[in-house]
Amino acid sequence: MATTNDLKNGLVLNLDGQLWSVVNFQHVKPGKGGAFVRTTLKNVMTGKVVDKTFNAGVKVDTATVDRREMTYLYNDGTDYVFMDGETFEQVPIPPETVGDAARFMLENSEVQVSFHENVPLFVELPTTVELTITETGPGVQGDRSTGGTKPATLETGTEVHVPLFLDTGERIKIDSRDGRYLGRAAS
Repeated sequence: MATTNDLKNGLVLNLDGQLWSVVNFQHVKPGKGGAFVRTTLKNVMTGKVVDKTFNAGVKVDTATVDRREMTYLYNDGTDYVFMDGETFEQVPIPPETVGDAARFMLENSEVQVSFHENVPLFVELPTTVELTITETGPGVQGDRSTGGTKPATLETGTEVHVPLFLDTGERIKIDSRDGRYLGRAAS
């Protein structure tokens, strides 16, 4: 148990039997009335985002979430298989739990898997991932006032938009949260 004064980003709450991760919180002290905490919560299982307000000092039930560094090994056709770096235990995780992280995950890449009571909740990649462009068309200049982009397929099979000057075979940095091009990877 914790109070609303202990809230911080990333904390997982157990509300009505469901797990919610605190995305954002703000303590508000209005001129009249009592203080309260305005939060944005994300359902750990479904990804649904809601806004919820708590009175200041109210007790909230926190969930114990175990974050483990794991290595993505392979996809066996139905599940993604990860290996715990400390115990060398292999854990199959269904695609629904892996979610969008699969778009930027290569075999042998390091990820963080969050567990609650030994049930995998979600997979987190590093914010920046380096991948190689496997296919992209030529950059064609046209009438525009700002730099243009073109589609490029990465080694994971995901398509992203990159600047016109990039070619097939180049390594680039991608934001794993939204798939934005961040720059060329250091050679």
